[in-house]
Amino acid sequence: MNRLCFLLLLPLSLIIACGAPESTDQEADSGLEPTAPPNELVEKYVPFELTADLSHLTDQQRQMIPLLIEAGKIMDTLFWYEAYGKRDSLMGLIQNDTLRQFVQINYGPWDRLNGNQPFIKGVGPKPAGANFYPADMTKEAFENAELQDKKSLYTFLRYDKQGQLTTVPYHVQFEAQVKAAARLLREAAALAEYDRLKNYLELRADALLDDDYQPSDLAWLDMQDNAIDVVIGPIETYEDQLFGYKAAHECYVLLKDMEWSERLKKYAAFLPSLQEGLPVPPPYKAEKPGRDAQLNAYDVVYYAGDCNAGSKTIAINLPNDEEVQLQKGTRRLQLKNAMRAKFDKILVPIADQLIAEDQRQYITFDAFFGNTMFHEVAHGLGIKNTINGRGTVREALKEHASALEEGKADILGLYMIKQLHERGEIEGDLKDYYTTFMAGIFRSVRFGASSAHGKANMIRFNFFQEQGAFQYDEETETYRVDFDKLEAASAALSERILTLQGDGDYQGVAQLVEEKGKIGPQLQASLDALSDAGIPVDIVFEQGVDVLGL
Repeated sequence: MNRLCFLLLLPLSLIIACGAPESTDQEADSGLEPTAPPNELVEKYVPFELTADLSHLTDQQRQMIPLLIEAGKIMDTLFWYEAYGKRDSLMGLIQNDTLRQFVQINYGPWDRLNGNQPFIKGVGPKPAGANFYPADMTKEAFENAELQDKKSLYTFLRYDKQGQLTTVPYHVQFEAQVKAAARLLREAAALAEYDRLKNYLELRADALLDDDYQPSDLAWLDMQDNAIDVVIGPIETYEDQLFGYKAAHECYVLLKDMEWSERLKKYAAFLPSLQEGLPVPPPYKAEKPGRDAQLNAYDVVYYAGDCNAGSKTIAINLPNDEEVQLQKGTRRLQLKNAMRAKFDKILVPIADQLIAEDQRQYITFDAFFGNTMFHEVAHGLGIKNTINGRGTVREALKEHASALEEGKADILGLYMIKQLHERGEIEGDLKDYYTTFMAGIFRSVRFGASSAHGKANMIRFNFFQEQGAFQYDEETETYRVDFDKLEAASAALSERILTLQGDGDYQGVAQLVEEKGKIGPQLQASLDALSDAGIPVDIVFEQGVDVLGL
C-alpha cells in the first residue's frame, strides 16, 4: 500500500503512524503485557538531573536555550518515527506509568540494553533497518533497486503505488516538522551575539529544509568562542543496523566550558604525528587528518532523539562527513556533567565489584575523562576511504562499519595516551588509564549487541582475554590487568582493525563480529553479578527548561 502520497495532509501523530514497521502491529493484540515487572526494567537506569551553571550567560543567551530545546523536541519526534513509527498509537495503549517511561527511554518496545529484545509480549523482533526501510525489504531488493540516492544518509526507502521501491528525502517526509525546527533556529540566530554562531544556526536551518548539511558542518567547525552550542539534525547511523547508511535525528544543547576547553586544545596538534606512528603499513595511514581539529569540554543541558535512546552519549566527534573531516578535521566534544554522572554512579561501583582490590586505586575520573576524550580524537586517525577502490569505509563495511569504527576509536585512544604520555604531554600513571579502560569495557559491554559501542567492547574483551591482557581470579571473581600484555594486545588489535577498514573487508569484519562480538559464560557471570548488586547500566535524564530554572 502506498502511504506516502497523503502524508503532508495529515497531522503529526498520524504522519508518525503511517511509516511504522509492519512487525509493530502485533502489540495491539498483546494487551501490552511487559515481559518483566516494569520497575525491574526501569531500574537499569539511574536518574540524573541535567543542569548547569547559567549565571555567566547574558539575557539573550538565556533566551536562546528554550528555543534550542524546542527544536530538540522536534528532533525527538522525528527519531521516534525513524526508530519505531507509530509512537502515538503505542503510547496511547499503555496504562502503566513505569512501563510508559521505559518505552520512552527506548523509543519503542525493544530493550536497547538487551540486544533490542522486545519487552512487551507479542511484539516481534525489531527490524534491522528500523523504520528507514520497509520491514519486509530484503537486502537483495535494495541492492537491485536502481535508485540513485538509495544510499543517501537522508532518504527513506518506501514502496510506491506499483509496489516498487522508491526514495523519499527526509525534508519531504518531515516537511512540516523541519520547517518548524528551522524557524526556531532562525529565532535563536537572531538572538546570537556571536556572528559565527548566528551564521551556523542560519545555515543549519537551511540544511533541515534541503538535506544539504555540508555548509553548516563547515560553519560549525569555524566557531571557537561561543558559550552556547547546539548539535542538531540527522547525524549518526547507529540506528540503521541493516546497512548503516541512514542518519537518525538528534539534538544536544550545550554550554561550553571555556577553561577546560583551553586546557584540551593542545592535543589536536599531535594528530598528524600520531597518524604517522600507527602500527600499520603506510597505505593504511596515508590520509592526513585535518589540522584544525578541536577539543572542547561542555556541560550538556538537553538531549533528544538518537543520542537520548538507551545508553546516553558522553562525548561526540563530528562532523561525520568524510570530505569535511579531511578538509578541516572535526570537533571533539566532551560532555563533562554527563561523564561525571556515569563515572560516579556506574563506573566506580563496577570497579569495586570486578577489578582486583589492589588495582582499584587506579580508577580515576581524570583517566576516565582522558580515555573518553582520546576515543573521540582517535576517530580522526586511520583512513576514511578504502585503499582498493571500494569507496568509503562506511560504505564498504555497511552494517558493521559503526561497531568497527567505535572499536578503532577505543583502542587507538589508548594508543594515543601511551604515545603522549611518553612525550610528557599527559600526566599521571599509565596504570590509571589502563585499569580505568578495563573497567570501562564492563560498563560498555552492558549496552548490548544492538549498540555499536557494546559490540565493540565485546570484541575487545574477547581479544584481550585471548592475548592474556587480564587474568580472572575465580576465588574473588575479579579481574587483574596485566599492563604489559594489555599494551601488546592493544597494538595487535589496532593493526587488525585498521587493516580491515583500509581493505574494506566486509567478510573479514563479519567474521570478527561473529567470532568475538558475543558474551561468553565467564563475562556473562560477571555482568550478572553487576545486576545482582543493583548497579545501574546507564542514566536517564531529568531535563528541560524547568530543571534549568528558565
